[in-house]
Amino acid sequence: MTELKTVGVIGAGTMGNGIAQVFAANGFDVTLVDTSEEFLSRGTAAIEKSLARLVKKEKISEDEATAIRARVAGSVNVSDLAGCDLIVEAITENEDVKRALWQAIDAVAKADAILASNTSSISITRLAAMTSRPERFIGMHFMNPVPIMKLVEIIKGHDTSAETLAATVETTKRLGKIPVEANDYPGFVANRILMPMINEACFALMEGVASAENIDEIMKLGMAHPMGPLRLADFIGLDVCLSILEVLHSELGDPKYRPCPLLRKLVAAGHLGDKTGRGFFDHRS
Repeated sequence: MTELKTVGVIGAGTMGNGIAQVFAANGFDVTLVDTSEEFLSRGTAAIEKSLARLVKKEKISEDEATAIRARVAGSVNVSDLAGCDLIVEAITENEDVKRALWQAIDAVAKADAILASNTSSISITRLAAMTSRPERFIGMHFMNPVPIMKLVEIIKGHDTSAETLAATVETTKRLGKIPVEANDYPGFVANRILMPMINEACFALMEGVASAENIDEIMKLGMAHPMGPLRLADFIGLDVCLSILEVLHSELGDPKYRPCPLLRKLVAAGHLGDKTGRGFFDHRS
């Protein structure tokens, strides 16, 4: 099994920059790609902030932080991923957008590269079929915040080879993460269980069962959750939660996954949680 050394990460948003940071922190040379210099700048600034926090907490030294920064190169060209051993896609949960991207990656990636998606819920088999090498395609679902959370859900597509699975599992361990395999069903495991809970909390709020604060407090104190479901939804992004629920509802056809109207209303209003300053809670102060 060939050891992977160079990694491409597509999408410099919250998940993408976190994934890039973790790979770089573990000795991989990383090319971080996004559609504009502005998005790249935001992504690299987030990495800088994260590294500074780790230095302040004495988790890493300033020299280590400098070395990690040096291993991340930014680009706005997918063609710059041509030499990468592993390419991880971490863009929006929109299948049409992913299709166009994967077709572009497939055209430039070297023949033995492993292609991985960080999708939260979309079928790995379907994404793999967008390329000419489904046997080299796999799901690597990192948890947010990536530098802290240990879990990576590993999802095989229908044609994912045993070699690709083994290489991905081994690479995940090299990151200091814990790879856990799940089969290719909508939402996999984490979001198939988490999102209905968040959705039910939305319904409880909409129906006046309790305030947002009290719903979260009950779940924290009663279920030993470190964060309440509504606060967690704000942290994830209400638009992301809605996208995942829509996939679950559409793919599984069960009304229990129907997105709460209040969630739809907040997303339509542009109140997406932490990233916009308002969601179920007000984060502007």
